[in-house]
Amino acid sequence: MSATRYRRFLKLCEEWPRDETKKGRDLGTFLRQRVASAFREGENTQIADPEKCDQMYESLARINGNVYRQRFPRVRDTSFTGVTVEECRVLLSGSMQQSMDEEKKGLWKSIMEKFSSKSPEDGSEKNPEK
Repeated sequence: MSATRYRRFLKLCEEWPRDETKKGRDLGTFLRQRVASAFREGENTQIADPEKCDQMYESLARINGNVYRQRFPRVRDTSFTGVTVEECRVLLSGSMQQSMDEEKKGLWKSIMEKFSSKSPEDGSEKNPEK
């Protein structure tokens, strides 16, 4: 039965889409890594909790098959913020994340420079004597 579970998870990994804009951060990549670690011995892997494994597979298969999207259709493809799906994709893309990280580094560097230019005596006055 482990061989069947393994093959089902492999098929699910093949079907699961990858989001190339989120290199290394998308759900498809995470799923593939988890399956690889859970089935280290491939078809010969012994599953500690077969029932839990089957439940996890069924849940992932429902998500991949858009069961809930079809059961609960959206009126509009926006979030509570009013941001569209495409705008969300852009905001969550790897290039946008990278530019945001660079901005954070810039802010962090400026803060560090501001505090590192102070003399050590300035830091000792944080806690005045009572």
